[in-house]
Amino acid sequence: MVFNIKILGCGSATPTVRRNPTAQIVNAHERHILIDCGEGTQLQMRKFGVKFQKINHVLISHLHGDHYLGLVGLISTFALLGRKKDLHIYGPEALGEIIFMQLRASKSYLTYHIEFHSLSSDKSELIFEDDYIKIKTIPLKHRVYCNGFLIEEKPLPLRLNIHEVEKNNIPIAWYHRLKRGEDYIKENGELIPNNQLTLPPYKVRKYAFCSDTSYLESIIPIIKGVDLLYHEATFLSAEQERARQTFHSTIIDACTIAKKAEVNQLLVGHYSARYKTTDDYIKQAQPIFKNTTPVEDGDEFSIDLR
Repeated sequence: MVFNIKILGCGSATPTVRRNPTAQIVNAHERHILIDCGEGTQLQMRKFGVKFQKINHVLISHLHGDHYLGLVGLISTFALLGRKKDLHIYGPEALGEIIFMQLRASKSYLTYHIEFHSLSSDKSELIFEDDYIKIKTIPLKHRVYCNGFLIEEKPLPLRLNIHEVEKNNIPIAWYHRLKRGEDYIKENGELIPNNQLTLPPYKVRKYAFCSDTSYLESIIPIIKGVDLLYHEATFLSAEQERARQTFHSTIIDACTIAKKAEVNQLLVGHYSARYKTTDDYIKQAQPIFKNTTPVEDGDEFSIDLR
């Protein structure tokens, strides 16, 4: 039951030789989800070993170029690779117009179908759900319409208490029924209660991605207690006024949100190109939220079962 996040790009609007614009791959129960697709994302996918054909869902936070300009190129590459599976893209309404206009203008013919899901609500909404995960939007405050995304597991089944199961010679065919909470009845009519044969399920795992945004406390109830929060931190604290003017966050803003939301771990990125290292990010984060990690391209984080 994999749940991990790979950082493909952690820079802001201006790419640098060290940092690509925003893009991440989330693998939750083998659902491979691309979040944002800045310029050069498919090169980063090659560099960091991401399998193109496994991606079935693309989430685009907003229509600033450093978050979506790599998308049409990636769509074209999928066709060149002979993709047949549908591709689901979620993003602001105008994104659909941009994609299909560019494909028409270049007379590009796809080998697969794009299912575009338009996002326009200013409230958190469920945009995807299957048997294993669900995805909700996190409305943010930026210069244009913008969403973050919450990816979470569905409740997990009970775990088998292998010692008790083997001791009572429970047939393998019964395992899935025990995980659903059923008691076991032996051939002689003796009932063994389910709580003797199982253990509580693992805690549901959650990942929240908060792209470009001003400091915004309204997101706290949505991301409360998540295992891992990625929150943009374009600026250090000295640039608080610049952050306010551009509807971005500082490292202090990101850490304050993480603390108030009681998240387990905070990842920060989307750095202004003016910052060559993240040393000062670490220094400014520690007094507020100690479990803060400034990310770099290629970093990978797993949310373990617990």
